[in-house]
Amino acid sequence: MGLRRWRDGRGQLVVGGGSGGTAVAVPLEIAASYRARTKGLLGRDAVQGALLLTPAGSVHTFRMRFPIDVAYLDRRLTVLAVRTMPPGRLGLPRLRSRHVLEAEAGVMAGWGVRAGVRVEVRAEE
Repeated sequence: MGLRRWRDGRGQLVVGGGSGGTAVAVPLEIAASYRARTKGLLGRDAVQGALLLTPAGSVHTFRMRFPIDVAYLDRRLTVLAVRTMPPGRLGLPRLRSRHVLEAEAGVMAGWGVRAGVRVEVRAEE
C-alpha cells in the first residue's frame, strides 16, 4: 500500500460493500493542492457529496456558512473519527490522520461512514 498522490478533481467515494453489503457511491471532489485545500468549502452554501482534503490532519470552519460532518482518515483510508462541526470552530489535529472528508452535517451516518470503516476513493482520470 504505497503513498497515494491524488490531483485536484472529481471522483467517487465508495463506502461499504464488504461482506455482501451494499456499497454506497457518493460524488467526491478532491482537493490535493495547497490552494484547493485552503479554499475547501469556504464561500459555498452547500456541497454535493463530499470533499476530500489530502494531505490533511485537521480542519477549521471559520467563515463557513453551514455545519459539516468531518471524517478523519488514516493512510489506508480507514475512518479514525467522525465529528460534526458548526461554523466558526477549530478542529483539533488527529494523530495518524492523513486525509479529511467533509460533507454536509448529518449525511455521513447515512452513508455508513463511522470509525473503523474503510472507504475507497475512485478518482476520475
